[in-house]
Amino acid sequence: MSKKYRLGVIGFAHMHILTLMENFAELPNVEWVACADTKPDTPTISREWGTRGDNLKVALDKIGVPKSYDDYKEMLAQEEFDIIIVCSENAKHSEVVQEIARAGVHAVVEKPMATTYHDALLMARAAQNNNVKLAINWPSTWRAANRLATELIADGAIGDVWKFKYANFASRGPFEYGQTLTGEEKAAEWWHQKNTGGGAFLDYCCYGACLSRWFIGQPAVGAYGLQANFASHYGDADDNGLVMVKFPNSVAVLEGSWSTSHFGVPNGPIVYGTTGTLVCERNTVTIYRGFRDEPIVHEAEPLPEHRNNVAKEFMHHLETGEPLHPTLDMEINLDAMAILDAGLRSASSAQFELAKDEIWG
Repeated sequence: MSKKYRLGVIGFAHMHILTLMENFAELPNVEWVACADTKPDTPTISREWGTRGDNLKVALDKIGVPKSYDDYKEMLAQEEFDIIIVCSENAKHSEVVQEIARAGVHAVVEKPMATTYHDALLMARAAQNNNVKLAINWPSTWRAANRLATELIADGAIGDVWKFKYANFASRGPFEYGQTLTGEEKAAEWWHQKNTGGGAFLDYCCYGACLSRWFIGQPAVGAYGLQANFASHYGDADDNGLVMVKFPNSVAVLEGSWSTSHFGVPNGPIVYGTTGTLVCERNTVTIYRGFRDEPIVHEAEPLPEHRNNVAKEFMHHLETGEPLHPTLDMEINLDAMAILDAGLRSASSAQFELAKDEIWG
């Protein structure tokens, strides 16, 4: 590594921004230039940890970003960058990334890619047309067990895959990790607002969309979705989501919830094949054959030190030209967005409502 990379941030809406910044700050060849938040549709009330005001304060006071702008477009016009990390509201990913690309700057965006397939395409085309790199970060990419599972499946460990399950539901919501926000304060946060791309469907079902596309190795051909708000009535976004996805030769069931206290069962991925079932947990992959067969437990080896987070992976890509991990690149992310888009359109159409016979009785 010889070049010094000038870094910036746009968007402090997502608390994952702090982990991403810490990952980049560990690299020896980066220099923080400036940051800017996106303007929230609804003014936030709380400054507890994990909220956008606190995230910005940590970036300035602890990570050491030297300058903050009120308007990210002004920042792009005034400063020079090589890489910008984007952690805005989901619904603003597309507009922000298009502005970054037009400025000739590479971008790393926190999952999900966007809120619609159309917006995701605009992002990909902007990057391509302006000859810049765009990567979508998924925390699940950095779990070694997920990578081991794809290798075992490719080696035929469970035969032909016919079903994929992923249930990310050990959560009571984005501010249930020690924070004490009131219902009014939560309602002001973008997470609980539908128009900003909040809700459990986009926050959690997106993981399953990306993972199922990666594990199965083919684009989906259709999806059916459902959204509901069972326990988060201070906002209009869903707190539970479900997507059933049809692939050419298999099916996927993807779940996300903000109203569940514990997994109860492994969240997966769980993959069913013609000769066995594969269950992923954080550091292990277990294969089950039948009731009389002992399960086979595979321990996942740690990821290579030089490529075990998005900062190292993205920098390695820029320095060497080697491909990004498939889950960070455009093909899988666009296919994942197609799944989410179809699921959301299905959920909003209310086609799942039961037919009612007005004559009977």
